[in-house]
Amino acid sequence: MTRNIDAQVKNATKWSAITEITAKLVTPVTSMVLARLLTPEAYGIIATLSMIIVFAEIFTDAGFQKYIIQHEFKNDEEKDQSINVAFWSNLILSVFLWIVIALFSKPLMRLVGNPGYEIPLIVVCISIPLAAFSSIQMAVYKRDFEYKTLFKIRIIGILVPLFVTMPCAFILRDYWALLIGTIASNLINAFVLTIYSKWKPRLYYSWSQFKEMFSFTFWSMLEAISNWLVTYFDVFVIGTILSQYYLGLYKTGSGLVTQVFSLVTATTSNILFASLSRSQNNSEEFKKLFLKFQKLVGILVIPLGFGFFCYGDLFTDITMGDQWAEASNLVGLWGLTSAYMIILNHYCGISYRALGKPKLSTLSEWLHILFLWPAVVIAAHHGFESLYITRSLIRLQHIVVDLFLMQFIIHFPVKQMVFNILPATFAAIIMTLFVLCLNLNQGSMLFQISMVVVCIIVYFCALCIFKKEREIVLDTIQKGLFKFKRK
Repeated sequence: MTRNIDAQVKNATKWSAITEITAKLVTPVTSMVLARLLTPEAYGIIATLSMIIVFAEIFTDAGFQKYIIQHEFKNDEEKDQSINVAFWSNLILSVFLWIVIALFSKPLMRLVGNPGYEIPLIVVCISIPLAAFSSIQMAVYKRDFEYKTLFKIRIIGILVPLFVTMPCAFILRDYWALLIGTIASNLINAFVLTIYSKWKPRLYYSWSQFKEMFSFTFWSMLEAISNWLVTYFDVFVIGTILSQYYLGLYKTGSGLVTQVFSLVTATTSNILFASLSRSQNNSEEFKKLFLKFQKLVGILVIPLGFGFFCYGDLFTDITMGDQWAEASNLVGLWGLTSAYMIILNHYCGISYRALGKPKLSTLSEWLHILFLWPAVVIAAHHGFESLYITRSLIRLQHIVVDLFLMQFIIHFPVKQMVFNILPATFAAIIMTLFVLCLNLNQGSMLFQISMVVVCIIVYFCALCIFKKEREIVLDTIQKGLFKFKRK
């Protein structure tokens, strides 16, 4: 039985990794094409509408997916009943929220600084019941480790921008292309999941089961709300105080940087969580695994962050085009802070969950909000530059919160975490000074691209000053050469 479960887990992990890698490779490409076809204003409008939709979806799901995946049911009958309760709760609440949004669309759009866009809001909010319809089927697939099937479904969703959104963007050249793409993606997901799912909904509901589920999922919902407040508060502020143009610059620029970093985090996060979960009762092994993982990932993401800082103009020009030039400084600063957010914030959250303490993630988010909100509001009144600088740097306060929790709640040696990434930071600084002193971030695009390669060489040469890092680099090179020779 254990072997069977292990085999299922390994197979699920494989297909989950394939899915995430495929998504992270394809999505940035489509984003790059769409950024050249659509204006920052169009993306600003979409960001505002997404803010409302995502908030509504917090309540439609309310953590029911996690409950279905994680809960140990007494028998198949109880499982089927719970799945039905979750399905109908999601669907009914989503339709209700769609109606409420439609009725109050005018005051909602005035509140978020987008009066006159009530019709687009009502239309795109059909995504809420569509997403709710397929949410529980998705949970059933995950519970049964059917990640191969989910991969096929996800691929369809990935291809929607290619075959729906981009043609619409070529024709319409406005935000409606993105709205149509969003609706099409949710519609196709709902249809495919309904057709292929082994589980089919039936007319059953139990209020007592709903209350049991809700008590279980309350903290998940609270965490989702805190994540939303962190992610979308600046969207609200920029949309109301500044303009949709600057909102588009902000969300698209920071979003593309996040997509690049997610190529690393998409696969590594699951591996780290699984590894730490198995070592949760062994503090020394837990510490050893975390620090090893942090060092390896730090060697990759820290120079990438400094690279964004040095070549923000080049990245913006290549990925988005001339109309997004004002986002280049944002890209540079967001890239730099993102590197440290991954290894000193994101991975701390994973360690909380691995230790069975997910409430700490929620606490971390709320403590961050206390500083984030006033800082963003004050900065926005001083212009776009002031806002993105403040918003980027205030992320470092979030890191401080997590380091505090790791030191005093988890009892993890924060000093070791910091010293663990100093060699990569030192090498990245040397690389940055090399670029700035020789003015290598100027000149033609071809010249700058060639200098990026030189910078990578400089970084790894500087990194090899340190013994452990040198061993990691040399070991990686040897393994790569061995595989090459075998081929």
